[in-house]
Amino acid sequence: MTDEIISDVEERMKKSVKNLQKEFAAIRTGRATPSIFDNVRVDVYGTQMPINQVATISCPEPRLIVINPWDKGNISFIEKSILKSDLSLNPSSDGNLIRIQIPDLTEERRKEYVKLAKQKAEECRVAIRNVRRDGNEMIKELEKDKEISEDDSKTAISKIQKLTDSYTEEVQTITDNKEKEILTV
Repeated sequence: MTDEIISDVEERMKKSVKNLQKEFAAIRTGRATPSIFDNVRVDVYGTQMPINQVATISCPEPRLIVINPWDKGNISFIEKSILKSDLSLNPSSDGNLIRIQIPDLTEERRKEYVKLAKQKAEECRVAIRNVRRDGNEMIKELEKDKEISEDDSKTAISKIQKLTDSYTEEVQTITDNKEKEILTV
């Protein structure tokens, strides 16, 4: 019974960390990477679609991104979506391809991105602590209903705390790496 709760808690904590990694991929650094467009949606065919579902995104050079739309009629929609996004990028089109030069980040912009990364990391830590709280409440409920002993309850709560510490540490490591990546010129 407690093993099921603990594995559920671990699974939910893993999802929180994976979500953080996905969000970090969308935070721009000084390098060209297709993942910075993960949160950009294009208004095509009467719906909002992720940009990678309407075009191929490649990085032939460290500071250049090339977007090749599958339907050339969507070029203007893709350009508008990129301009509207908070990426501060300026796409240029030749009618077939969209080229985007990735400018160097200013020191001010780098600090903003680090601040954003830390904010997202804190949100992830809060999510992990909420999962811990939920798990602990389920364990205490089992103990209260006399389905498990007090010793089993303490052991399970201890395991949940170890998981919490482990995933919080992982979040810190991921955040430190992202911060280094952003600040490295």
